[in-house]
Amino acid sequence: MYRFLLSRQWVILTLVGLVLIPVMIKLGFWQFHRHEHRVARNDFVARSLGADPVPVTELSGPGKDVSADVWRRVTARGTFDTKDEVVVRLRTDADGKSGYMVLTPLLLADGRAVLVNRGWIPSTGDLTKFPEVPAPPAGQVTVTGRLRADETDSSGIKDTRGLPPRQVMRINSERQAASMHRPVLGGYIELTAPDPGDKGPEPVAAPDHDSIGPHMAYAVQWWLFAAFVPVGWVVLVRRERRDRAAATADTTGARPAVARTAATPE
Repeated sequence: MYRFLLSRQWVILTLVGLVLIPVMIKLGFWQFHRHEHRVARNDFVARSLGADPVPVTELSGPGKDVSADVWRRVTARGTFDTKDEVVVRLRTDADGKSGYMVLTPLLLADGRAVLVNRGWIPSTGDLTKFPEVPAPPAGQVTVTGRLRADETDSSGIKDTRGLPPRQVMRINSERQAASMHRPVLGGYIELTAPDPGDKGPEPVAAPDHDSIGPHMAYAVQWWLFAAFVPVGWVVLVRRERRDRAAATADTTGARPAVARTAATPE
């Protein structure tokens, strides 16, 4: 009754189903691991933002990778250096409008500097010229912000060369140190205080650490798809068996009628 399963069509269908099941299960675990990664990242960001601020010099130094301490709240005291201030091109605000990030070095008392992202300004006028940038506070100032890591090739930001003076594509402390000719702490500070006010750059929004994304739902979907494959295979087999049985019954029932017709004399 099930000899049709040995046909070419059914062998191929069965093999495809056997391949799809482990693939879908693996895709489900891939999405599940992405969910776990997102939850762990949210916990990490929440802990970092909730920690008490510490001096940036405790976490960073010239050429140091600060990836392990990103989003930590840090403080720094010094004087803003507008001479070596640059703008970072092709950055967007919270509404998706294109503009620049204003990157101003803060000169520390020990002769080193730390880069401070003071916030976003819109791009207007000639993009080949340095835009009008709101001035930072004068004199000694204490800033507070979130510690961020240098942007490198792994950040996915294209590092375009030949840009107009004082314009960059990436925020990178080593590159700015080379142009400033002074030691610069690794990473940079994303300014949160003092408040620049209405006339200053728009502060960078805090990172989202509440949303977990759709990855868990996608994982469940893939696992349901994997479960539907054998169920669907069984349904198709039973339907094929029923259709073949019905076709056989129709053929068997038609033969006597044909025989009687042939035996009837004219």
